[in-house]
Amino acid sequence: MFSYEKKLQYPVNIKNPNPKLAQIIITQYGGPDGELGASLRYLSQRFAMPYSELKGLLTDIGTEELGHLEMIGAIVYQLTRNLSLEEIEKSGFDTYFVDHTTGIYPVAASGYPYTAAQFQSKGDVITDLHEDLAAEQKARTTYDNILRLVDDPDVREPIKFLRAREVVHYQRFGEGLRLATDRLNSKNFYAFNPSFDGKNFKPRMK
Repeated sequence: MFSYEKKLQYPVNIKNPNPKLAQIIITQYGGPDGELGASLRYLSQRFAMPYSELKGLLTDIGTEELGHLEMIGAIVYQLTRNLSLEEIEKSGFDTYFVDHTTGIYPVAASGYPYTAAQFQSKGDVITDLHEDLAAEQKARTTYDNILRLVDDPDVREPIKFLRAREVVHYQRFGEGLRLATDRLNSKNFYAFNPSFDGKNFKPRMK
């Protein structure tokens, strides 16, 4: 059960629309390392997590990623509101505009639409946590790249906040991985099933 508070996790108040910036920032809405994929990854992985602490961690971070998705949507909307056709054409925003006008749509900066193939939920503790650690670093790098291209402080500040949260999430998943490895022994380290020992495993295909 989610409880929704009607405010952004960090305020977004952009004075100067800039569709060119919107085209790169939208990648964190629906790109390969964006917030939509992050929220779906963690909220899907949590069902198979055998430890309540890790299930709670994935639920908490997955829920927060939904809040980050909302922030990115607000940033893109404010960067593209009240645009003239001349501004749209001059900025190169016309290719997005023709398909979506100025609606918020999950797409990468490259123009590739969001696909669930961009994230994995494997059902194995070690595999999923390593996926999550890598995902947070890729998102952090993407925010680093955005910050290299943005000089508007109204845009930079919420992006810097989101980048900082990726670092925190990486740290939390690192703690989760240590918790998991402490509870797994040499016989079940790489398997969800604690009774798996590798000796009686018979492949179905020859």
